[in-house]
Amino acid sequence: MVKPVIGIIGNSYSVENRFSVQMAGEKNLQAVADVTGALPLIFAGNPLITDISDLLSVVHGVLLTGARANVHPSLFGAEPDPRHEPYDIARDAVALPLIEACVARGVPLFGICRGFQEMNVAGGGSLHPEIRDIPGRMNHRMPRLETGEIHPDPAVVFADRHDVQLVPDGVFAHILGRETIRVNSLHGQGVLELGPDLIAEGWAEDGTIEAIRFRAAQGFALGVQWHAEYDPQGNPINQALFRAFGEAVRVYKGQG
Repeated sequence: MVKPVIGIIGNSYSVENRFSVQMAGEKNLQAVADVTGALPLIFAGNPLITDISDLLSVVHGVLLTGARANVHPSLFGAEPDPRHEPYDIARDAVALPLIEACVARGVPLFGICRGFQEMNVAGGGSLHPEIRDIPGRMNHRMPRLETGEIHPDPAVVFADRHDVQLVPDGVFAHILGRETIRVNSLHGQGVLELGPDLIAEGWAEDGTIEAIRFRAAQGFALGVQWHAEYDPQGNPINQALFRAFGEAVRVYKGQG
């Protein structure tokens, strides 16, 4: 049997300040390969390279990954600020219309961290560049040493750091089999106003939205603020999400 294909969006980077490349973290590729049962396929987050219609004729699902760059503020009516760079406007130009196309066509869609934030913007919502600056919110950024450097141990960086309360009887609670979960936290930007096309199904202890789904989607169209791709091979929460994504992809492939 030929495996279904999951497209994984690339991010713009410059290597040695000379070479423009498209990159995707191997954790995303490994999560797809190990847990969904699909073939991971990186596509360019650049509208000059990636035609959305052609892409969706090839893939059976789309994974929108986390990334260093923030979604550009102009896309949700805010002003850019050098403090909140870098931005990746090429990825924005692919991701937002791609989200709309996936929802319209029923292509399974899973957004993680930046991908979650892109889903909110595509659904008419807005973002805050530093969610920790809102009174009453916690610091959701990755752990750092006293020197300010990122902690060198990935097990510390990606450790579960706060609870998420899920909507009872919601899609996420159904997939995960529980209403309270514990997740990692590695983001500065977060949801400010939820888009009208979306439904929130999970909140951190400080009220930050952590799990969303598209209201009008006929199939799998879910987003999470945490990095579910880090450990789905062993983490039961993240494993259940990727398995559900994989099942949706197989169902979609069977309909084609």
